[in-house]
Amino acid sequence: MHTHFSISETAQRYLDQEYRYGAHNYHPLPVVLERGEGVFLRDVDGKRYYDFLSGYSAVNQGHCHPVIVEALVRQAQQLTLTSRAFHNNLLGKYEEYITRTFGYDKVLPMNTGVEAGETAVKLARRWGYTVKGIPENKAVMVFVEGNFWGRTLAAISSSTDPSSYRNFGPFMPGYKIIPYNDLPALEAALQDPNVAGFMFEPIQGEAGVVVPDAGYLAGIRETCTRNNVLMLADEIQTGLGRTGKMLACDHEHVRPDIVILGKALSGGLLPVSAVLADDAIMLTIQAGEHGSTYGGNPLACAVAMAALQVLKDEQLVQRAEEMGERLRAGLAGLQSPFIRTIRGKGLLNAIVIDHPRPEAAWELCLECAANGLLAKPTHGDKIRLAPPLLITAEQVDEAVAILGKSMAILNS
Repeated sequence: MHTHFSISETAQRYLDQEYRYGAHNYHPLPVVLERGEGVFLRDVDGKRYYDFLSGYSAVNQGHCHPVIVEALVRQAQQLTLTSRAFHNNLLGKYEEYITRTFGYDKVLPMNTGVEAGETAVKLARRWGYTVKGIPENKAVMVFVEGNFWGRTLAAISSSTDPSSYRNFGPFMPGYKIIPYNDLPALEAALQDPNVAGFMFEPIQGEAGVVVPDAGYLAGIRETCTRNNVLMLADEIQTGLGRTGKMLACDHEHVRPDIVILGKALSGGLLPVSAVLADDAIMLTIQAGEHGSTYGGNPLACAVAMAALQVLKDEQLVQRAEEMGERLRAGLAGLQSPFIRTIRGKGLLNAIVIDHPRPEAAWELCLECAANGLLAKPTHGDKIRLAPPLLITAEQVDEAVAILGKSMAILNS
C-alpha cells in the first residue's frame, strides 16, 4: 500500500507538539486544520478538504456559519455567564424557543452531550422512585449493546466496547444491557418492575451507523408505554436534521418521553446540550438537585437559538434527506468490490470496507485526505460519511468521485 498522503514539515511540527504535551487519548488522522467554511476545511498548508465527519455531526449547519457566528459575537460582547445563581434575559426566551420547536413542556440545559445523557438517566431514576414507586436504590436502566453516549464513568458503565470500559471500573450499578434492534429482548427486560427507563440511539452512530429495522422505534414506544417505562432517545448525533428529519424518531412518528440533544445544537461553536421532557418527568427534580455552572449560559442560549433557526430557514432537514439519497446512490454507482455495505439515513451514512488488510479503512481515509476529503474509520472497517447538511448536489457528486478515485489504493 502506497498512499499519496504526506505530512508537511509545518504540519509535523504541530503533530510533534501535540504528542509531546497532550494526553494520548485520541488517534486522529494526521491532518492539522486551521480554517473552516461551509462544507470545507483547510489545513495549515492551505489545502482544502470536504469535511465528511462534521465534528461527529456537531457542524450540521456547516463550519463557522455566519448567522450563528454573528449571534455568538454579538452576545459575547454583552454577557457570557451569570451562573444559575441569577436569572439572565436570554434563558427563558431560549427555553420557550426550543420547547416549542420540539413540542415538550420543559427543557433542562446542559453543556456537553454526555452531561445531557447523565441528566436524562438521573431524571428517569428520579421519576422511577417518585412517580412509578420503585423501591429506593433499586431502579434499573436498560441500554443496548453497541451504544455510545460518552466516556464518563456512568456512560462507560453501559458500554460493550472494551476500549471504553477496560480498567476503569468499578461500574455503575443498576444497568442492564440488551441487544440492539431486538424488541423481544426489550419486552423481556421490561418485565422487571424496577426498570425506570430505556435509553437508545435511533441509529447507532459510533457503532458504525447501524440502522435498525423498520418498526423498531414504534415498537420501543409501544413496549415502554405498556410497561410504564420511560423511553429515552439519545438524539445527540441523529437529531437536528442529520437523518432527514428534525429528530430521527420522527421517521416513525414516535414521541419519546425524554429527548437528549447536543452537538449541532450550537452549530459546532461551543458545547451546548439539552434534555427535553414534559412536566410529569421534569418537575421531579427540584432546586439544588441537579445543575451546571455553565448550563443555560446567555452565550449558549443565543447560539442555540441561531443554530436551530438556521436549520429551519435554510431547510437543511429536507436537504439532508435529498442529498443523503444522492450520496448513497452515488456510492452504489461506484460498484466497488471493496464496499461490502452502504447504509444510513439522510446524511448519516457509513460504508463497510471488505478487504483482507485490517488497516484498509484507515489507508482509504488517508488516500481520501490526499485527494481532498476527510473521513474517519470507526471499529476498524467502517467509515462514516456525514457531511454538513448544506452540501449541494454538485458537491456530493464531487465527493463521491474523490471516494471512487481513492478506492484504487485498495487494489495495491
